[in-house]
Amino acid sequence: MIAHRFLRLPKRPHVPTFSPIVQLRYSTTPPKPSLQHVAQLRKLTEVSISKAREALSATNNDIQAALEWLNNDLAVSGAKKAANVEARDARDGLVSVCILSGGSRGKATLGGGGIRAAMVELNCETDFVGRNALFGQLAADIAHTAAFITEPTDSPTMIRPCSLDILNDAPLLSQNNPNTHSSSTVSSSIRDLIAKVGEKVSLKRAMTVVQNPLSGQSPRLGLRLACYLHGSVSSAPQGCIGSLAVLALKSPELARHLENEAFIQDLERLERALARQIAGFDTRLIKSSNGDETALYNQPFMMFGGQCGNESVRMALDNWSKRQGLIREDDEGGIEVLEFAKWSVGDVAE
Repeated sequence: MIAHRFLRLPKRPHVPTFSPIVQLRYSTTPPKPSLQHVAQLRKLTEVSISKAREALSATNNDIQAALEWLNNDLAVSGAKKAANVEARDARDGLVSVCILSGGSRGKATLGGGGIRAAMVELNCETDFVGRNALFGQLAADIAHTAAFITEPTDSPTMIRPCSLDILNDAPLLSQNNPNTHSSSTVSSSIRDLIAKVGEKVSLKRAMTVVQNPLSGQSPRLGLRLACYLHGSVSSAPQGCIGSLAVLALKSPELARHLENEAFIQDLERLERALARQIAGFDTRLIKSSNGDETALYNQPFMMFGGQCGNESVRMALDNWSKRQGLIREDDEGGIEVLEFAKWSVGDVAE
């Protein structure tokens, strides 16, 4: 008989196996962003859901790190979009006015009362973006920044152009939270908005009126500001047409009038009517002796209503001043329009 031999094969080395549960412990994939984290990040930044998830995934769900990631991403994407849309026309947008100090009111502001305000025009491509809340807030913040940073000068005029180079480099000051420190400038905030809305956004022009109380002047004289915005899309003072005027009050008893609440209310009604008149009519100058109706004083005062609608602005101002006691017999006084500015969105800037 033939004996059978069994061959001994070499043993294969033992390779340990891991269950899927054990393998997950060695994974470097970050956990999926929670809905709470996404909501919190969107509340802080107003970015889209997808962008919030991307930021959280890239920063291992760290909110502060995600905010920094978004700022860096916004700067890069904003610069790219700004370059892409630079050649487009931006003829829509808003005129926005910020008045930080409206002038004389009460005993504390006699002798002139400081006035401080600004008007800016921020442009975009479409009416849709012009009515966007982010666009409107940026326009308001830029106007607030211009009014805040401007210093008084010895200029013969009180309403003066504001340098766009200086304004663009200035830190953006929030109108709603003026004490909040911002690391963004006006220009970087415009760039960030371009990244969000996908349209060209540009600061076209800005003007300011800043006048300290007229120290050394008689308490017979006081300054006031009047403004009106036509076509407003929100509660903020902004619209498609804006007017801003500097008024002078003069009376030997101005102190007493300015402490009277009823007088202040009537004065504010008159100021609003004057600003509406400037905005609503083809108003180009204040006075003219040849009957030119582009001169404010020659126009029928339609915006004040009542019997004044049949009177010229000049006559209506004189009659109002007499009724209020600002003008007495053989005495100079009353209310005077010293300067004004009027802008319409899309106008050719002077």
